[in-house]
Amino acid sequence: ALFVIMIAAFLSKRFIIDVLLMGPQSPDFPTNRILCHISHRLLGDATLCINSIKLNMINTALGGQFNLHMQVSMVTGVVLAVPYLLWELWRFVAPALTDYERYKSRMFVFYVSLCFFTGLLFGYFLIVPLSINFLAGYQASPDIANMIDVKSYLSTVLTVSVACAIVFQLPLLIYFLARMGIVTAAFLRKNRRYAIVLLAIVSAVITPPDVFSLFLVVVPLYSLYEVSILLAARVERAKAREEVEAGSKVEGHDFLSASAEGAIRGFRPSPRVMYGRANFNRCREKDGFASMTGNAASDGRSDEASVVRLQTGR
Repeated sequence: ALFVIMIAAFLSKRFIIDVLLMGPQSPDFPTNRILCHISHRLLGDATLCINSIKLNMINTALGGQFNLHMQVSMVTGVVLAVPYLLWELWRFVAPALTDYERYKSRMFVFYVSLCFFTGLLFGYFLIVPLSINFLAGYQASPDIANMIDVKSYLSTVLTVSVACAIVFQLPLLIYFLARMGIVTAAFLRKNRRYAIVLLAIVSAVITPPDVFSLFLVVVPLYSLYEVSILLAARVERAKAREEVEAGSKVEGHDFLSASAEGAIRGFRPSPRVMYGRANFNRCREKDGFASMTGNAASDGRSDEASVVRLQTGR
């Protein structure tokens, strides 16, 4: 499947390279047009207009364009095949899991793919245009003219987009760490201030060094951190509930623990397990008591006298 997707990407070079990868440096790119529109409406000038001049790129190697085409096809194939690769990974691991673990991990492929493509789109539509605008327009000296190599440009687009896709896996990482007991919601809340500093450093690395770009990246990353705290707290509540149910099962074998055991193991409990050993014994004793009172009534004694006789043992 991966090989087929790579071939399809290789044959779609006009759309992938000319439209998708070359799009962020064009003034007609959606992000560039939206920022320019906001700038004219709010500021009355073109302060926020970015990538207003289309770049002229060069190739400096004889087989540079062919190698670039192959590289783009491979990266595109791997990115588009992420859901399939995750599904194959889950199929490989699933036989070693219990019924309960398979039930809890059934949405693994969906959530990982969702975070991955959300981060990919975030990086492509927001971080990449800002990075291109800064890097292409920066001048260390007016005497130096920029002659941008197409390989350098496409490498920047792909690297920034994939890096954002990986960063957006933070909530899932925190979820699994919380399941293993390594990270807790209290720990994340306590170290929130340090997390903000760390997220600001990461944002400064993947974005141009200006306050506007930094703000646009820090806010979504901090939102991911808060979502991670909520996920960790949810995991802790679920683990506490499982421990309580397991404890009640060991102590009482009551109806709730039997039902929880059946839900955890993934099968429907039998009636004897559903009601528990204690309830089953009570039902059996009740049946024996009724038969004894019936025999007493048939001998001409009253029900009350029969009850007194049975209770006193006389």
